[in-house]
Amino acid sequence: MTGFDDRVAVVTGAGAPDGIGMAVARLLVSRGARVVLGATSDRVHDRAAELGPAAAGVACDLTVDGSAQTLVEAALDRWGRLDVLVNNAGMTSTTTGWDADDDVVNLRLADWDAALARNLTTAFLMCRAAVPAMRANGYGRIVTVASTTGTTNAMPGQATYTAAKAAVVGLSRALALEEVRNGITVNVVAPGYVATGSQLPFEAGAATAGPFGRSGTPEEIAACIGFLAHESASFVTGAVLVADGGHGLPETWPRPE
Repeated sequence: MTGFDDRVAVVTGAGAPDGIGMAVARLLVSRGARVVLGATSDRVHDRAAELGPAAAGVACDLTVDGSAQTLVEAALDRWGRLDVLVNNAGMTSTTTGWDADDDVVNLRLADWDAALARNLTTAFLMCRAAVPAMRANGYGRIVTVASTTGTTNAMPGQATYTAAKAAVVGLSRALALEEVRNGITVNVVAPGYVATGSQLPFEAGAATAGPFGRSGTPEEIAACIGFLAHESASFVTGAVLVADGGHGLPETWPRPE
C-alpha cells in the first residue's frame, strides 16, 4: 500500500499531544500527506509545529456554524484541495469540558444539547463543509471516530455520549449512500478503551479485564483510521470498524477453567 503523497487532510480534535487526533496526523504526515489540524484551543499550533511544514493548525469551536468551513478553507487556501476528513472532535475539550454524566431522568436539556453538539453536530458540520471540496475532485475519504459506546454497548449515566456516538454511525451511513457516486467513501472507527491523556481511571481499570489485558494505543486506532482514509480502501463505505481489542467479544471473561 502506497502512502498519502499529494493528499490533503483535515483532522479535528487534534490538540492533545497524546490523543487519537495527533496520532492520526503523525501517521498521515509520515506517509506524505499535508494536514490541517483543528482543535478548540491555541495548543493546536504547537501540534502543527511538531509536524513541520506539512501541517497547519486552526483553533476554532466546531459547534459554531461556520467554523467547519474555516478548516476546509485553510486546506484549500494552503494546498488547493481536500482529500481526507477525519472527524475526531468530541467527548471533551479544554474549553468546554466533559459531557454531563447523569441518568436520563436527571439530565438538563442544556446538557443534552451540549453533548450532541460536541459529539454529533461537529461531525455533521465538518462533513457538510468538506463534501463540496471532495466532489470537485471526484475523490474523498471521510472517517469519523465514534466509540464502542453507542455502537456496540452502553453505560448507565452516559446517555448523551452514547446517543451521540450511535447517531454518528447513522449520519455516516446516510452520507455514504449520498456520496458513493461522487467517489467519496464514508466510514466509522469505533475504539474501545484507549490510553490517551483523557482516559479516566475506571476506563483504564476496565480495560485490564479484556482479552488483551490493556487499553489500546492512539497509534493502534490511527492505523485503523489510516486504512479507511487511504485510496486503497475504495470498496469500503458505510462500515464500522470496531477496534476494542476484543473487549466486547466474550460472553464471560476470564476464560473459565
